Order: sequence, then structure tokens, then C-alpha cells
Amino acid sequence: MVMRDALSGQRNDAGMVAVLEILRQELGDRLQTGQAFREQHAHTTTYLPSQLPDGVVFAETVEDVKTVVKACAAHRVPVIAFGTGSSLEGQVNAPSGGVSLDFSRMDKVLRVSAEDLDVTVEPGVTREALNTYLRDTGLFFPIDPGANASIGGMTATRASGTNAVRYGTMKDNVLSLTVVTADGEEITTGTRARKSSAGYDLTRLLVGSEGTLGIITSITLKLQGIPEKIGGGVCAFPSVKAACDAVIMTIQMGIPVARIELLDETQIRACNAYSGLSYEEKSTLFVEFHGTEDTVSMQSEQFAMIAEECGGETFRWTGDAQERAKLWKARHDAYWASRALAPHLNGLSTDVCVPISRLADCVAETHADIVENGFLAPIVGHAGDGNFHVLILFDDKDPTDIERAEAFVERLNRRALSMDGTCTGEHGIGQGKMSFLEQEAGPALALMRSIKTALDPHDIFNPGKILRPQA
Repeated sequence: MVMRDALSGQRNDAGMVAVLEILRQELGDRLQTGQAFREQHAHTTTYLPSQLPDGVVFAETVEDVKTVVKACAAHRVPVIAFGTGSSLEGQVNAPSGGVSLDFSRMDKVLRVSAEDLDVTVEPGVTREALNTYLRDTGLFFPIDPGANASIGGMTATRASGTNAVRYGTMKDNVLSLTVVTADGEEITTGTRARKSSAGYDLTRLLVGSEGTLGIITSITLKLQGIPEKIGGGVCAFPSVKAACDAVIMTIQMGIPVARIELLDETQIRACNAYSGLSYEEKSTLFVEFHGTEDTVSMQSEQFAMIAEECGGETFRWTGDAQERAKLWKARHDAYWASRALAPHLNGLSTDVCVPISRLADCVAETHADIVENGFLAPIVGHAGDGNFHVLILFDDKDPTDIERAEAFVERLNRRALSMDGTCTGEHGIGQGKMSFLEQEAGPALALMRSIKTALDPHDIFNPGKILRPQA
């Protein structure tokens, strides 16, 4: 499955030599070809094998981006956009070699309009850096995937995260993009207006395209006002199904929860050990409400009643900022906490998303699958929108263990698809989920391929991702 989709593609060695010479002359030491640089730009946070680019360009301006794209287009050489490298499905690998275009130096906030609640940034600005910059304006950018990802990378993978249940995902929060196309020219996909009926929605087409249709050079985002009051807390449940039932009731009753995160008992055990917590090792919901003092208190009381009805224990919540920060730091460290359960093993992180009414069924069946097959595999999820993750810990030196892990991922994705869900809520397709996209999209995959061919006729933009290369 995953390993099969990460095979190397066809290289253009002569073209690569020509491109590196052009970029060396045009960009000087902004081009690096050393082994260490190349390895740093092919790492993945799952077990997919690294596939190194031939060179790395540290772009500083839009003109640098145009120079790289024009050279690569002329010589039919791949170009792979790189943000912080936190993607989970091999999106930054270079299966056919090529140039990795690093945006860490394009990290400026270009414009803030507090009156219009929007901001324009370069792609290398990270989520945490943006919110630090905005702190004195009374505004914040709410999309929080956990990792301190770059805004360009979050846009390219259509990221979401813990706040998505209230504030939506990247597709809901990007107003406009500037993008360098396959001919090396920059276009703008929209305006700062909050709605438009003008032509095709190019912004939504590019958001989530994983660098396969063009290279993003700036992003205009919606902002939100920092809430007057934020309250959060935890509640343990007798089973993962009971916790999911509480989530479903909370959403169906229209309680405007900002975050509602599910951690199963294995994940709680990992977080306790890693983050120095002392929660009961039971399936647990981490919940947060945004609003005024009165509304946050009322919403917390409503949730506590739902939790009790579903068999939950006492809902312990706090408005103290330091306590909340500790709570969510533990949640964001869930990946590393899970890895620490068995440091000698590797981890395969995968996600699916189902309609909220099927969440309890899907998580319960997945939990039973884990137990039945003897996996060490914590479950954590953005339960408010039906999205959950499983991190399978396995021996990547043992072919049998690899086969078992991949068979589990296959079952998980088929389970989600059978419930009218999707093979990925936020990780994206990359290399790791191409097989599942084919199952999910069916005949629509041909339309996706025709769009790719129209916008990138020579397949230079991140080839071997989303769509399986054709012979």
C-alpha cells in the first residue's frame, strides 16, 4: 500500500544538470546541493522512505521563485515546495529528484487590516509567528494543526486541527492567493472581498493541491477577534463509544464548542507519562469554549449535563490561561508522547474523517480492530468534525510487522469510506494515500488528472503526489 506508492519516478539527469547550473549562476549560495541540506528536505514524520531532491533553493523573493520555476519548466525538472517539513504523507519527498524550494526565508507579514479582519503573509510565516505578530491587534488566526507549520504548507495541504469545529479549515479561511504557475508567471486567485461570484473559484482549487498545480507565494487570510473568555477542561468516559456519543450530542444540540478532542485510554497513558499529567487512563474528551464570561459558563454546564447522560465522570474545567495552556500543550505533544511509549518502534500516523453521526461506530470498530490484532496504536481525534487519527507503532525492520500495519490502514480507510467518509480529513494524499483516493474519487479522478495536465502539462510541480504517475 503505502510503500508501493512511494516508489521512485523517472529522473531527467541531463535536465537536472542544466537546471542546477542555471540556478547556481542566478541565485548563488541560495542554492545548496550538499547531502545534509538535501536530507533535511526529504524527511517525513512517518515511515515513508526519504527521497532526496538534487538541490535546495532558499527563496527570498517572488523573483527567486519565478527563476526556479522557469528553469525547471524549460528543462522538465520537478520542483517541490517546502515549508517546515511537518507533512505526514510524503508530500516533500522527491521521487523523481528535482529542486526543493524552501520558503523559510519568505517569512514576512505583508499587510494587516484590523478593520477588515484579514492579513496577507508570505508562505514561510509559521502559525505561531503569525499569532505572535497579531497579539497587539486583538486578533488571531484560529487554524491550529498542532505542529508549528508554515501558512504556505497549511494552505497547500488544506490543514485544519483542533479549532476546526468552530472556525473551519484552511479552505474556509483563505480569501486569496498569489501563485506562480507552470509558465513562471504570478497570478492572483481572488480579492479580499468576503464573497464573490466572479468566475471559477481558483482559490479553493489551489488550497489543498499539495503543490501539484502551482507554487503559492502569498496568502490572504481571515482573522478572528480574540475571545473575551476562554474556558476548557477534561472529562473521562467508560468507553471510547461513550465519549463519541457525547461529542455527537454536543454538536447536534448546537453548543458552539471551539475544541472537542478525543483521546483514547492508550493516548491518555502516553500523555500522562510524557507531559507529567495524572488523568485516569480512560477515553477522555478535551473541550474548550470561546465567548463571554456568561456564555462560556453556560456552555460548560450544558456539556457537563451531556457528559453525565453519556456516562462521563465530572467535567473539570478552568478559565485559567496557564492551566489551559498545559492542557493543550499535552494534546499537541500527543504524537511524541505516543512515540515515547515504544522508542524502539517506528510510527505510521494516519487519519480518516466520517459524518459526525457515524463517528462512534467508526472509532469503536477501529478500537476493536486494534485490540483484536494486538497493536499498540493510540487514537486521538478532532471529534467535533468527525476526524480522528491513529498512530500505529510497529517494527519497520520486520516485513511481517510492516504488512500488518499497512493491512490495518487499509481496513481503516475502507471502513471510513463505507460510512460515506473520506480517506483523509487533514493529512492530505501525498504519496501515502493515492490508492485510497482512487477508491474514494472513482471516475472523478480522471477529472482531477485533466486539471493537473491543463495547469502543469509537463508535470513539474511535485510529481508523484495525489495522482499516481501514469506509464
